[in-house]
Amino acid sequence: MKTILQRAAIAALSIAMLAGGISVASAADVTFEMKNSHPNAVEVELYSQDRDHVWPGNNQVYLLDDGETKQIPLSCDQGEKICYGAWISGDKSTYWGTGPDNAETCSDCCYTCTGGSTEEIDLTE
Repeated sequence: MKTILQRAAIAALSIAMLAGGISVASAADVTFEMKNSHPNAVEVELYSQDRDHVWPGNNQVYLLDDGETKQIPLSCDQGEKICYGAWISGDKSTYWGTGPDNAETCSDCCYTCTGGSTEEIDLTE
């Protein structure tokens, strides 16, 4: 009996959400393929342009040593716009993409979360 009531409650909630126009974001995964062709180590963060979210977050960065290629998998909302910001470790004045703290604009550093992988993003001098 309890199971029938639980199923009925879930069905009623689902119908109410659909009727009320409540949308639930669906999750997707995307992998950023980053290559550091600069002679110095580079720090990278990924910034959502649709919500207040940064990867990896918690005041952490992805570190790429000189010559290193790294695949950075992340979970994101389907259709979410994500931009990369990268800079020389210890020198935030030399940057790629949106730079540190997502502070700059870019013409080709953003990707839409639809699953799969980006092309290789080569950070060069």
